[in-house]
Amino acid sequence: MKLIKTYDKRRNLIYLTNERWCHIIETHPEMESFKKELIETIKNGRRKQDPYDQTKYKYYKQFHHLEKGFNHIIAVVKFKTMKGKKNNFVLTAYQVFIYGGQS
Repeated sequence: MKLIKTYDKRRNLIYLTNERWCHIIETHPEMESFKKELIETIKNGRRKQDPYDQTKYKYYKQFHHLEKGFNHIIAVVKFKTMKGKKNNFVLTAYQVFIYGGQS
């Protein structure tokens, strides 16, 4: 079931399902209190296409109040078309430290 729908800077509709959110907080428990920042990353973060799977993009954005040792959130989004309709969804999200990173 779709938990949250949002648009990125390129006006792509992207959604986060309950199943994917549960996956994120199980595998990256540091994300549990940062759902709002995850959505902000998709809405306003920088985007980079995966060089091996061109249907996947990483969105990343810097935040100053993440868990100790982290300064960016990464959101991995899968872009698909199913039955002629766009089906863009969050695969996973996590926090990282990017040295000197700005976004």
